[in-house]
Amino acid sequence: MAEKGSRPERGEYGYLCPVNSRWSDNDIYGHINNVVYYSYFDSTINRYLIDEGGLDIHDGEQIAFVVSSGCEYLEAAAYPDSLVVGMKVEKLGSSSVRYGLALFGAEGPAKATGFVVHVFVNRESGRPVPIPASLRAALEALA
Repeated sequence: MAEKGSRPERGEYGYLCPVNSRWSDNDIYGHINNVVYYSYFDSTINRYLIDEGGLDIHDGEQIAFVVSSGCEYLEAAAYPDSLVVGMKVEKLGSSSVRYGLALFGAEGPAKATGFVVHVFVNRESGRPVPIPASLRAALEALA
């Protein structure tokens, strides 16, 4: 476990997204299973891209593939905790973006920190493409 003072706070993230923990998120040890954190992160990223960047997940020409991710677990969370995911942009390239993420409880510093790298690709070819202007503007707002 990390020192309490060294853990990120909500104010370090430009976008905060509430997530509902579910009974099924807990594992046999009584806390939210590690793989579920990635689901929370993925849902937060896509909610932002859809709502703020206009990402069309059903018919858009561009989609985003996760090419790298990681998570550091700092304090256990468990159902029925009220949770919030914080998101920021750590690096913005021509076709890729690295998000910084953190999971928070109802109060206090981060319970977990993580990152996800997306590469934007053409839906048909799967080849990298420049990040579309509307998505780039939304991502720049978090950089």
